[in-house]
Amino acid sequence: MLKSTIDKATGFEKRFENINTKVFEDSQAASKAIAKEIAKLIKVKQSQKQPCVLGLATGSSPKGLYAELVRLHKEEGLSFKNVVTFNLDEYYPMEPDSVNSYVRFMKTLLFDQVDILPENCHIPDGKLAKADIADYCSRYESKIEVLGGIDLQILGIGGNGHIGFNESGSLQNSKTRLVALDHITRVAASKDFAGLSNTPKTAITLGVKKIMEAKRVILMAWGEAKSAIIRASVEGQVTNQVPASFLQEHNNATFVLDKGAASKLTRINTPWLVEKVTWTDKLIRKAVTGLALHLKKPILMLTEADYIENGMSDLLADYGNGYDINIKIFNDLQHTITGWPGGKPNADDTKRPERAEPAKKRVLIFSPHPDDDIISMGGTFKRLHEQGHDVHVGYQTSGNIAVADEEALRFANFVIDYNEKFGINSDATGKIYTKMVKALREKKPSEIDIPETRYIKGLIRKGEARATSHFVGLTDKQIHFMEMPFYETGTIDKKPLGEEDIQLTISLIESIKPHQIYAAGDLADPHGTHKVCLDAVFEAVKRLKDKPFMKDCRVWLYRGAWQEWNVDEIEMAVPMSPEQVLEKRHGIFKHQSQKDGVVFQGADSREFWQRAEDRNKETADTYDQLGLSHYAAMEAFVRWHF
Repeated sequence: MLKSTIDKATGFEKRFENINTKVFEDSQAASKAIAKEIAKLIKVKQSQKQPCVLGLATGSSPKGLYAELVRLHKEEGLSFKNVVTFNLDEYYPMEPDSVNSYVRFMKTLLFDQVDILPENCHIPDGKLAKADIADYCSRYESKIEVLGGIDLQILGIGGNGHIGFNESGSLQNSKTRLVALDHITRVAASKDFAGLSNTPKTAITLGVKKIMEAKRVILMAWGEAKSAIIRASVEGQVTNQVPASFLQEHNNATFVLDKGAASKLTRINTPWLVEKVTWTDKLIRKAVTGLALHLKKPILMLTEADYIENGMSDLLADYGNGYDINIKIFNDLQHTITGWPGGKPNADDTKRPERAEPAKKRVLIFSPHPDDDIISMGGTFKRLHEQGHDVHVGYQTSGNIAVADEEALRFANFVIDYNEKFGINSDATGKIYTKMVKALREKKPSEIDIPETRYIKGLIRKGEARATSHFVGLTDKQIHFMEMPFYETGTIDKKPLGEEDIQLTISLIESIKPHQIYAAGDLADPHGTHKVCLDAVFEAVKRLKDKPFMKDCRVWLYRGAWQEWNVDEIEMAVPMSPEQVLEKRHGIFKHQSQKDGVVFQGADSREFWQRAEDRNKETADTYDQLGLSHYAAMEAFVRWHF
C-alpha cells in the first residue's frame, strides 16, 4: 500500500494511492475483468460445495458487469445456483414493482436472466412500515452472518463519496439502517424520478461495518465526473466526510476505474511527481500549463527554480533551459487560437489548427440533443456559416424526454385553439388532447408517456432546433433530424447502440461528404446519450474511412454543458467577442422548453445558457492567465484522429 510522503526539497506533500487501483481503457473492459473474477470465485465455491455470497450494487456503474455475467451464463454455462446475493440498498418507501425500485432493476438486469434461486436473492424491503425497519435491518445482517459474511462486495461511488447510501458523516461502525439521503444524492437521482420533488428522501442501506467486513471489496467508477471524488477517496485522508475513504483500511479492496475516473490520480494527472517519465510534447504541455496555473504565473514568467521546486527538474535535464521550454509551450498554445474554424483562405496554414483549402468546406455538426450545437459551439457554428461554409446539422435524438408535461399540454391546446379559429375540424385533435390529459393525470412519477405525448414533446424540440438553425442562417435543407432509435424508449435508460443508429449516421455522412465533422465529446453527460451518439459517429467514421471523400475529412470534438477540455488538451480555440457571446445566448434562448427549470439538469442549478457562458469565459480567462491574448470567451475543440 502506497502512503503519502513529504518531499524534503519542497516541503510539499507528495500524494500516492492508499488503495489498490486498476485502470482500464474503458468501462467495458473493466466490467469484463470484474465479471471474470466473480465467475472464478463462483466456480471455486462450487468445487468446495459452498455458497458464494455476493454483495451487489445498483445504479449505472454495474450495468456492464451484470450484462457480462448474463453472457457468461448464457454462452459459457456459468451457473448461479450456489450464489446468494445481498443488495446494498433500496429507496424508502418503494414498491418492488415500481419503475425505480432496485428489485425491478436487479430482476431485469441479472436475476431473471440467470439460474439463481429466487430465495437466494436479498434486497432491502422498501414497503415496510417504518416501525418494522430496525428489526428488519438486524435480521438482514444476521442472514449475512449465518452464511459466514460477504465473499465479494461490489460497490459504486456517489459524487460525495457515499458507498451504498452511507452518506457523508456516516461512521465506520454504522449498521444497516434507514438513512436520510444527502441533497447531492437526491439531485443525482432526480433524473430517474422526473424531478427532485418526486425523488425519495430516505433509503435503507447496508452499513459501513458490514461492507468493511466483506472478504473482498471491488469499487467501480466510470467517467471524468467521478474523477475528483475518486482522488479524494484513494489519495486523501480517511474521513467520514468521504465514506469511500474507509476502504483504505480494508485489507483486500480494489478500485476498478476507467481512464476518465482515474484522470485526477497523481500518477496519471502528474506522473512526473511519482516516477521517471518520458517527456513527450503532450506531457510537457500538460506539465508546463499545470505549473503556470498552479503558481498563478504566465508561462513566459516561469523560472528554472519553479521547475526544480515543483518536481520537474528532469524536464530541464532532458530539454535544456526553462526559457526555451516556456517559449515552445507559449507558441503551441498561441497556434491553437483561430477566428477561422473552417480554415483561413489564402493563408499559411502550417501553424493553424485547420487547413486553408478548400476555402469553402462542407461541414457537418452532430448534436446529440436538439440544443447541444448552440450550447456547446454556437459561436463557432455561426462563424462557420458567416465565413461561407456549407454547414449542416444532424440532430441525433428527439430530446423528447426533456420537455415538461405542461409544455406538451400548452402546445396541444394551441392546436385546438388554432383549429377552432380557422374552422378546421378539431374532433381528432380534441380526442388526442383529452387522452393526453387523462394519461398525464394518472401517470406515476417516471412512468413512460403515451406515444402521443412523446411525439408532441419531440415536435416542440424539433421546432426549437429549427428556429436556432434559422437564427444562425441555415436553410431547411441543411437541417437533418435523425431520431436515432436507441433513444426512443420514453425513459432515461436507453437501448444500446444498434446497427440502425450506425447506418443512419453513415447515411448522413455519405450524403454530405464533409470536410469537417463536429461531434460531442462531452462524456460527463449524466444521462449517457452523448456517449452513445459519439460511439455512433466513431463507428460510422471507422467504417467510412477508406472512402475517397474521407481523406479530406477531419473530426473535431466539442464539449457541452457538463464540462470543458483542459487547456493542455485544446487543439483549436475559437474566440468570441462580447457581442458574439450575446448572439450565442439569443440562439440558446430559442430553446424555450429548456429555460426556467430544466427537467434533467443534473447537480448544476444554472440554466444551460449560463453554464455555456461561464465555461467559455473560464476558457478565455485561462488563456489570459497563461499570458496569451484576452478574449471575452472561447469555444474549445480537440481533434480525433481516425
